[in-house]
Amino acid sequence: MNRTDQPDPAAHRMTTPWGEVDLTRFPADPRDQLRAWDAADDYLLKHLAENRTDLSGAVVVVGDRWGALGTALTGVDGCAPTLISDSWLGQRATGENLARKGVSGPGATLLTTQDTPPDRVDVLLVRVPKSLALLEDQLHRLRPALHEGTVVVGTGMVKEIHTSTLNLFERIVGPTRTSLAEKKARLVLSTPDLSLTPGRDPWPVRYRLPDDIGPAAGRTVVNHAGVFCAERLDIGTRFFLRHLPRATGAARIADLGCGNGVVGMSAALAAPDAELLFTDESHQAVASAEATYAENCGERPGKAVFRVGDGLADVPAATLDLVLNNPPFHSHQATTDATAWRMFTQAHAALRPGGELWVVGNRHLGYHLKLRRLFGNSELVAGDPKFVILKAVRQDGAQRGGPRRG
Repeated sequence: MNRTDQPDPAAHRMTTPWGEVDLTRFPADPRDQLRAWDAADDYLLKHLAENRTDLSGAVVVVGDRWGALGTALTGVDGCAPTLISDSWLGQRATGENLARKGVSGPGATLLTTQDTPPDRVDVLLVRVPKSLALLEDQLHRLRPALHEGTVVVGTGMVKEIHTSTLNLFERIVGPTRTSLAEKKARLVLSTPDLSLTPGRDPWPVRYRLPDDIGPAAGRTVVNHAGVFCAERLDIGTRFFLRHLPRATGAARIADLGCGNGVVGMSAALAAPDAELLFTDESHQAVASAEATYAENCGERPGKAVFRVGDGLADVPAATLDLVLNNPPFHSHQATTDATAWRMFTQAHAALRPGGELWVVGNRHLGYHLKLRRLFGNSELVAGDPKFVILKAVRQDGAQRGGPRRG
């Protein structure tokens, strides 16, 4: 950070084989020094240039985190890639980075992981995701579009690429090898084998919830690939479900960072007259939440809204009675509390006076300090050696009775 407290533009400038591009994450924060690309992106772009890969055909990029690959490639030799992403924030960053580049002519096409993929792929570039399940799902969805001449290259940091990663490429795409490591990054190089029979895509999956978690006991969860606690209920959410408030007085409830929607679904069962908002920045998550809700609360038509976006950023101020939140503390490989702080800030703005934010988190994260700073209060609802559940009440204006704990 320089003395004017403004970010150094050079710190967000990526040098590619075809020139420089300015890249930022979203939402942009002048204090954030995390770059929008890493050595894995550099390595892949260098490989494409050195091998003179033909980019004039149907180029598809999967999992481009902040748009580094798509922004760098768009316009190169007429390249107009299709960019497939699960992340709303990542897509928003990609759009802004592409606009900043000012590409003339056809630009990139942005699709979500829930959209129908292209029916032909000449070059498939895969930024290896943290979730092996999401990789499996996307390779299955794209395989019918591959042909014998399709160039398939994956990229990731060494710590992100495992034997199981290579086995997926081998089983679904074809013969696979890896490159030498360069700056702790590695490439995955696959050759399509059209004679393979990789089987059906196993996603989404369904599982039954335990019998000791309140209103959601014994209910069914639907999980699309890549969503947290994909095949079983995680212990943090399980602890949260056991201590959710009996929100009989809450007219509007938000499941912030809803994941598969199990928390919001439980709240809906406990408060039949309440309106529910399920929101997440993951398209896979919101699709899971909508399916989970339909499975268990189908008798409540019109009582739930499902929204992919930046949390509660677009929710009108002072319109919610209760926000339930299990915030992530990772952004890809980076450990950060930035997402939790943004969620808490959004909740404070969206809650009515007397409205409550309920948060579950690892004990060591110290969320109570953030809540006290923002709300002026923080109450420990429940705790065990690993997790705590905290409640913060918006104190502006007249107070009304909030929801009671069950």
